[in-house]
Amino acid sequence: VQLVESGGGLVQAGGSLRLSCAASTKIFSINDMGWYRQAPGKQRELVAALTAGGSTNYADSVKGRFAIWRDNAKNTVYLQINSLKPEDTAVYYCTTYGVGYDYWGQGTQVTVSS
Repeated sequence: VQLVESGGGLVQAGGSLRLSCAASTKIFSINDMGWYRQAPGKQRELVAALTAGGSTNYADSVKGRFAIWRDNAKNTVYLQINSLKPEDTAVYYCTTYGVGYDYWGQGTQVTVSS
């Protein structure tokens, strides 16, 4: 399984971006998946999760600003990020996982200028 993220970039504070994660197989329709981010010098953290059943969960720091959803027909999961803050600057990764395995993309950089 290959995951390819896209949509990152440089944006001013208050702006928006939509990140995409395309899978090489129809795995998102049957697997849980998540978006993580890692800022320089910090640990990787979960920002949004989406179960195969459609339940979502968000980190407190992004609630109300981030939204995760998937398009099974396109084998793609999205992360809409609004009202960006400088502290959202990080490399964003998507992952899909099951019992005993996980797959990760290469990451996409999001940089928010103040």
